[in-house]
Amino acid sequence: MDRAVFADYEPEGYFDEVFEAPGAPRPHYKRLIRNLEALGDDELTRRARLRDASFRTKGITFTLADDEDGLERTFPMDLVPRIIPADEWSTIEAGLAQRVRTLNKFLDDVYAGEQAAIRDGIVPRHVVTSSDGFTREAMGIHVPHGARCLIAGIDLVRDADGTYRVLEDNLRNPSGVSYVLENREATARVLPRVLGAHAVRRVDGYGQTLLAALRAISPSAGSHPRIVVLTPGPFNSAYFEHVFAARQIGAELVEGRDLVVDDHVVYMRTTNGLERVDVIYRRVDDRYLDPVGFHSTSMIGVSGLLAAVRAGNVALANAIGNGAADDKLVYAFVPDLIRYYLGEEPILPNVTTYLLWNPDHRAEALARLDQLVVKPVSGAGGYGVVIGPRATDAELAEVRRQIEDDPRGWIAQEVVSLSRHPTLIDGSPRPRHVDLRPFVVTRGDEIDVIPGGLTRVALTEGSLIVNSSQGGGSKDTWVLLGEGDR
Repeated sequence: MDRAVFADYEPEGYFDEVFEAPGAPRPHYKRLIRNLEALGDDELTRRARLRDASFRTKGITFTLADDEDGLERTFPMDLVPRIIPADEWSTIEAGLAQRVRTLNKFLDDVYAGEQAAIRDGIVPRHVVTSSDGFTREAMGIHVPHGARCLIAGIDLVRDADGTYRVLEDNLRNPSGVSYVLENREATARVLPRVLGAHAVRRVDGYGQTLLAALRAISPSAGSHPRIVVLTPGPFNSAYFEHVFAARQIGAELVEGRDLVVDDHVVYMRTTNGLERVDVIYRRVDDRYLDPVGFHSTSMIGVSGLLAAVRAGNVALANAIGNGAADDKLVYAFVPDLIRYYLGEEPILPNVTTYLLWNPDHRAEALARLDQLVVKPVSGAGGYGVVIGPRATDAELAEVRRQIEDDPRGWIAQEVVSLSRHPTLIDGSPRPRHVDLRPFVVTRGDEIDVIPGGLTRVALTEGSLIVNSSQGGGSKDTWVLLGEGDR
């Protein structure tokens, strides 16, 4: 008889998502483990090849950041899915809705309100105005329903006690939702009976949810506004996702050269002439959106777009200036902002964070630099992160110098012992660290949370960096239906 797939799997040392102890899966994973054991190693390997072939055919690829050859690789999706029980998800869902609702209120307050949170001392003014994402050009621009974070990606981690914590807010152009849907489709194709044996919430309604949200911010009175997806072009690393988004909502995929502004109105060039555009789901950063209003050297923006937005003739998703709220310094104040705007206690806690512009925080962090994670506040994708316990003396000395030179540019956080999940490495399950990026859509006055989200996994043994550009992969994420949902 073949050896059991999970016979050698050791869950000790960290919170393991699947196993409470060796050979003892958590209740909501028992059926999955039985089903995967029934398939066996060889069959799982065969189905992994089918998954890879499907991804190559569909062009679901990526490029490693340090790959000098720029070779495209099949996006790594592990066949062992992550499962979240219904009661656990209901808490996550409520916490995400609470957080995004607050962040929308904060951004609207900063750009179109009285800056009450700053005036009342909830967030220091200099923290907001010195942020790399703060955009003065957005001042005075109103957004329907205050839906500035129309789509947000909130990164969650699970600590040694199994507590979910918010690690980061992504409010500008969050990526990854395409992989949520593609992972589910791949699972349904290569593990149909395994998926069918579980009562799992569907994710394929995302396109209609996003479309309804985009229509809700349209300045047009009609029920079918023209919506386009603005991409920097096919050489962008996230171009697959731009194409995917356009297909999901039935919109045209355009580049800056396809749009023109005339008398503060945006038009799309078509074979039938110019046609008005009401909503732009843009995947272009603020600074490149408009060579008139922002960087004059931008070749991918639309001249006059900012004036059209300010005139209220076109809506952007996400709004300009959202970076003021996903700055890693502002992150530390979000729990206080929840209390201030909503009068509620935060449902999802932050990771303990040290603000290095504060002399007391800085002194404490520098004294414990080898015990903390240090991050640049304007960084993304895991770049520039220094994990103290794993850093060399030279790396710690260099980051110390950078902190002392520019304390506003850095934060430090307590190391979170990220939970681990069995992941097939060379055909055998091995414990690997994971996080979770759920996606939240602001639809009119409502908040919709897409069930599950993107579970990202650090494929390198011991690594805490889950980003695909640095060698990470992903998992299908299953949210189980509750008894009342069946």
